[in-house]
Amino acid sequence: MPFAEIADRVWVARYSWFDVNVTLVGGSRGLVVVDTHASALAARAVVDDVRGLGAGEVVAVVNTHEHFDHTFGNATFREEYDATLPIHATDEAAARTPAAGERVKRRYDEAVDDPHREEVLATTIVPADHVFSSASVLDLGDRAVELVHPGRGHTGGDLVVRVPDADVLLAGDLVEESAPPAYGEDSFPLDWPLTLDLVLNLTTPDTIVVPGHGAVVDRAFVQDQRADIGVVAETVRDLAGRGVPVEDALAAAEWPFPREGLANAVRRAYAQLPRAQKRLPLI
Repeated sequence: MPFAEIADRVWVARYSWFDVNVTLVGGSRGLVVVDTHASALAARAVVDDVRGLGAGEVVAVVNTHEHFDHTFGNATFREEYDATLPIHATDEAAARTPAAGERVKRRYDEAVDDPHREEVLATTIVPADHVFSSASVLDLGDRAVELVHPGRGHTGGDLVVRVPDADVLLAGDLVEESAPPAYGEDSFPLDWPLTLDLVLNLTTPDTIVVPGHGAVVDRAFVQDQRADIGVVAETVRDLAGRGVPVEDALAAAEWPFPREGLANAVRRAYAQLPRAQKRLPLI
């Protein structure tokens, strides 16, 4: 069975494509699905796994952010359960979902040898329709599920899902276990450390943390990843303050993550810095 129970009525399935996690949170009113996988076809397999678990009917969907590997199953869940199935996300993530999805479709259209090309192109993009700016609560009858926007990081609209009575926190891609944190073209490297500080404030020493990708982790893992993400931010501040040009920054310092994954982090962080924190390039 793909879904494994990690706490009382909280199940996680880890799918090999993108090593992405889909999580179910159960209550007396039914199930909430957190993230829906990367295509309509992939989501049908998730639906089969949900039904195979036999834990109840899906009554809501949550998208932790707008990226396609977390949202492209939205339409499938509505087709399989209810055309009016509520889909929750931050207002920022919901607004950016259509454009983000179309960008991915353009990339897959050019990737003629990708085995997932056709299923991605065939997917209907459905953004969240139940949105909030800072916090919201889902009523599952005998338990409340909290949705919190802790700040910008992996994207501008990340949310985390807290299940207080089970001491579980679903972190989306603010935390990744199977790869270094993904700094995309829409990331906010200077905000990310402070955002994770708030996330950590939502945890206890015993909290089970579900990352967007990879194995379930604990609070100590999040603390370590926050420290490394903080090093990236402070290294950029140091380099810019010493007048190192952005195009030379990657080669000019030691980094806690592989350099090949940090080009966007450096570029985006330099762009975030106010003029007062940058010196003229060194000659």
